Amino acid sequence: MSALNVDFPEQDLADLREIAQEAGVPMKAFVRSATADAIALHRARKAAAQEFQRRFADPALAEAIAAAGIDDGPTAGPKGRAA
Repeated sequence: MSALNVDFPEQDLADLREIAQEAGVPMKAFVRSATADAIALHRARKAAAQEFQRRFADPALAEAIAAAGIDDGPTAGPKGRAA
């Protein structure tokens, strides 16, 4: 298994120790878990963005919105703000 050495400012390191202790897990386990959570969140956001782009890049959807007369873009009011 590969290793990663990461330097932390003293206060951050103290905070990590405190949080891991409060969670009742060793600091290495806490950091691994936090990293795994961050990776999973990144992957989920990336997949969601790809799905959003896939769905809304559909020309048929754009045509249906135009045909329905839907214009939900911002409208400038007298002060230039969206209405």
